[in-house]
Amino acid sequence: MNVFELINGHVRSAVADLASSFKAPPVLDRIVVEPPRDPTHGDVATNAAMVLAKDAGMKPRELAEKIAAALGTRAGIARVDVAGPGFINMTLDASVWRAALVSAIAAGRDHGRSRIGAGAPVNVEYVSANPTGPMHVGHCRGAVFGDALANLLAFAGYRVTREYYINDAGAQVDVLARSAFLRYREALGEAIGPIPDGLYPGDYLVPVGKALAAEHGAALGEKPEREWLPVARTRAVEMMMAMIREDLAALNVRHDVFFSERSLTEGGSDAVAATIAALREAGHIYEGRLPPPKGAPVEDWEDREQTLFRATEFGDDVDRPLMKSDGSYTYFASDIAYHKSKFDRGFRDMIDVWGADHGGYIKRMQAAVRAVTAGQGDLDVKIVQLVKLLRGGEPVKMSKRAGDFVTLREVVDEVGRDAVRFMMLFRKNDATLDFDLAKVIEQSRDNPVFYVQYGHARGESVFRNAREALPSLPADPAARAAFLAGAPLERLVDEAELSLMKRISAWPRQVEAAAQAHEPHRIAFFLYDLASEFHAQWTRGKDLPHLRFIILDDPQITVARLALVQGVVTVLASGLALLGVGAPEEMR
Repeated sequence: MNVFELINGHVRSAVADLASSFKAPPVLDRIVVEPPRDPTHGDVATNAAMVLAKDAGMKPRELAEKIAAALGTRAGIARVDVAGPGFINMTLDASVWRAALVSAIAAGRDHGRSRIGAGAPVNVEYVSANPTGPMHVGHCRGAVFGDALANLLAFAGYRVTREYYINDAGAQVDVLARSAFLRYREALGEAIGPIPDGLYPGDYLVPVGKALAAEHGAALGEKPEREWLPVARTRAVEMMMAMIREDLAALNVRHDVFFSERSLTEGGSDAVAATIAALREAGHIYEGRLPPPKGAPVEDWEDREQTLFRATEFGDDVDRPLMKSDGSYTYFASDIAYHKSKFDRGFRDMIDVWGADHGGYIKRMQAAVRAVTAGQGDLDVKIVQLVKLLRGGEPVKMSKRAGDFVTLREVVDEVGRDAVRFMMLFRKNDATLDFDLAKVIEQSRDNPVFYVQYGHARGESVFRNAREALPSLPADPAARAAFLAGAPLERLVDEAELSLMKRISAWPRQVEAAAQAHEPHRIAFFLYDLASEFHAQWTRGKDLPHLRFIILDDPQITVARLALVQGVVTVLASGLALLGVGAPEEMR
C-alpha cells in the first residue's frame, strides 16, 4: 500500500468532480502528493491547485479551497488546510497508517515494490574500468553505486540490463601488452631489471607472463612486435578481465553483458564507420577546422581540417572531432557507436556511471546520443566522486601506475562486503567520500552500517524474547508475519509509535523517488533514519516500562507492538537487500 499514491487518487478524484467548471481539461499528471516541508503542517501536501489554476480559470487559492472542500469528504482524511497561495495540506486519520502497516507486513520484502517502470528496458553501464590491472578502491564506489541503482530500478518495475564496457582498444591496452611481454621475458629467465617508466610495474602481470611462456615457449620472443603484440594483448586482457570479475564477485557485483570495444571494428564489420556514415547522412557531420580552445588546452584539438560532429546543435559547447590525423577514430567516435549499439539493442533509457575525471565528457556524449537516436534515446550520466581511503584518520596512499595501490579486494577482506557497500552509498555519489577502514568496523551509532544492521538484529531479538511471553508466536518469518497481520493496531496510540508507522508507510514512495532520481543513497539515508527511530523507541521503553515492546500482562498490546517491529524489520531487510547488504538476525 502506497499512502501517497492513495491520497493522489483522492486528489485526482476531487479535481475530477470539479472539472466540469474548468475552462480546459485538467492535466492530472502534473499533480504531486508529497510530505510537507514542515511536518507540523500535516502528513501530506499537494500542489494540485497551483498547477491546475490556469486550466480552471481561477486563482490558485480559490481553486485550493474548492479542492479542499471536496477532499474533506474522502475516507481517511481527517483534516484539510489551505496554506499560502494555494498549497493543500492534509492530516490523515490513524486508520490509514494502521492499514499501511498491515499491508507492509503482508507484503514482506515486496513492500515498496513498484510498477512505475512498467517493464521498460534500462541499460545501466557501470565500472567499465580499463582492463589493465586489478580493481582498486576508487573503482569500488562506481561498482557499488551502479549495482545498487540496478537493484533499485528492478524493484521499481524496470527491466534492467547491467553492462560493463571493456576498453580493450587503444593505447592503454598496448601498454598493457608490452608490460605483459616484459613479464614473459622474465618468465623465460631473462633479468629484466627495473620496470621502465610508462609500463605497468605491478606484480599482477607476473602470472600473465608465465601463461604466455607456458603457451608459446621462446617462440613469441623471436617474433617482431607487430606479431607478438596482439597475442600478448589478447592474453593479458583475458586474464585481467578474469581478475576483475573475481574482484567484483567479492562485492557481489555481477554484470549481464560484457561489451568489447574491439568488437565495434572487428569481425568483418566496422560499427564506428557505419555510425559516422549515418550521422553524415543526417547532416550532423562536416569537414572543418576548430578554433583554438579558450583557457586550458583541449586534448582533442588540432589545427587542421578534420571530420567534426555538430555537437553544438545538440547542446554541447563545441563541435567534436571523430577522426585523428593518422586516420584512426577518436575515443569519442567509438563511444558514439557503442551507445548507438545500446539503442539498437532496444534501450532508449541509458544510464552511465563514470568516474570523477569524466565530468567534462558528459555534454558531448549526451549530444551524441540525441543525434544518433534522432532524439529518441536518453542518457543520464552519474558521476561518482573520489574515495579518500583512511585508516584511523590517516591517508592510505594508492597509485595504480606505481604498483602499490590498495586493491578493492584488500578493502573487502579487511572490513567486509557489507561495510564497503553500505558506506559507499551513505553519501551522495557526486560528493567526495572519506572511507575510514577503522571507523567502518566500529560498533557504534557513528558507524551507519552497524547501526542499521543492528536495528534489524534488535528487531529479531525482540521476537526471540517475545516467545517466552507469547509461545504461540511462530518462529518462521512468513508464519510470524501472518500471525501479526491481525494485531490490534488501535492499541498503538503513542506519538512515537504513530511516527514509526508513518515511516514504514513512506517506504514505497521513497523507493519510487530514489528510482526516478537515480539516487540509491536515498535508500541508505532512509534506512538510517528508520533504524534511529526504532532504536530510540527501544531506549524509551527502558525508561518508561509501559512503552516496552513486550508487556507480560498485556498480550494484546504486545502483539500490536510486535506488528510494529515486524514492519520495521521488513523495511530494513528490504532496503538492505536493495543496497546489496546483509540483514543479520544476530550481531556479536
